[in-house]
Amino acid sequence: MGANSLLKCFRILFLVLVVTKVDGGATRHYTFDIKLENVTRLCHTKSIVTVNGQFPGPRIVKPGKTYLLRLINAALNDELFFSIANHTLTIVDADAVYIKPFETDTLLITPGQTTNVLLKTKPHSPNASFLMAARPYATGLGTFDNSTTAGILHYESTSKSVKNLPIFKPSLPPLNDTSFATNFSKKLFSLASAQYPANVPNKIDKRFFFTVGLGTSPCDQQNQTCQGPNGAKFSASINNVSFILPNTALLQSHFSGQSNGIYDPDYPYSPTHWFNYTGNPPNNTMVGNGTKVLVLNFNTSVELVMQDTSILGAESHPLHLHGFNFFIVGQGFGNFNPNKDPKSFNLVDPVERNTVGVPSGGWVAIRFLADNPGVWLMHCHLEVHTSWGLKMAWLVLDGKLPNQKLPPPPSDLPQC
Repeated sequence: MGANSLLKCFRILFLVLVVTKVDGGATRHYTFDIKLENVTRLCHTKSIVTVNGQFPGPRIVKPGKTYLLRLINAALNDELFFSIANHTLTIVDADAVYIKPFETDTLLITPGQTTNVLLKTKPHSPNASFLMAARPYATGLGTFDNSTTAGILHYESTSKSVKNLPIFKPSLPPLNDTSFATNFSKKLFSLASAQYPANVPNKIDKRFFFTVGLGTSPCDQQNQTCQGPNGAKFSASINNVSFILPNTALLQSHFSGQSNGIYDPDYPYSPTHWFNYTGNPPNNTMVGNGTKVLVLNFNTSVELVMQDTSILGAESHPLHLHGFNFFIVGQGFGNFNPNKDPKSFNLVDPVERNTVGVPSGGWVAIRFLADNPGVWLMHCHLEVHTSWGLKMAWLVLDGKLPNQKLPPPPSDLPQC
């Protein structure tokens, strides 16, 4: 098992657990020493991630307690289903924002997303162990690792030795279960209370429509063919612009006023060529490329619809926005209808996040307030798609007040 596989095995099970007694009394803190060790199991020795010298980890679960599990999907290219056998999870948080709590046996978490869940243990020791398991949710046409990673949930007071305990396995959704992914995302709502309001922008200053998907670019290997269709190389784009990272930092060039030749401030507000985005793909799959940014005035209220395309197959894309949280006000399948779909937008208690999955063969609508000056990337959190150019940048200008302006670089910033 290589290092990449080990990281995959631990990509979601690296948890910080805060244990709270049922009576609300105490908080307990645990220290986890995580490292690679050679472990022999079933006559085979492998390098395995150990926690406090043990595999699969410390036995800290007690009956009749409530545990807070902080989950982070640290995988590079996998959205993940996660479940604990014979236990119900209560979702209370998404991307560090409280939500209306709801119970579920299985959750979906995309790369870069975080969620807090409450795990209420059984009132008495069950004399059994339970797998905590995760495996990919995949909608693309390419190959991927379809294995299941697992940890073991042990109860502390068991009458039998651990080796003799039965182990229960959770039932996870199929690998391409878009129906589950959609239904799960529809259960997420902001608290929208006096203490935790949902400040959804109601008056919109700018509306944008972005297509998101894969395509091709000419092969740049001399006298060779690439692995994409017709010998081209795979590429990815937003509004048919495959983003090229410049050699000079975008933020540095913006702050210094020396952006000529670094980036162009003419990012398209919508696709230059309209087509049936989720229907039969066009004959021309080539995408453009460049270093373009979309310029916003300070405090601009933005509505952005992101539309998946089927150019090289429909696929879910987890999009992450730096510098801001946003509200997910709507989503659906097929092509976005600007005359019909906005009527069903949730402007009361939509979930607030910083990463959202653009549905496979569908669209998602978000709103945010551009009140953070600077240059902020928005990109797919599937690492391979980001490397192919599925990213763009928002440039938010300074406001009028001193606290609305981009601060200078720190004095000890290393010079190139």
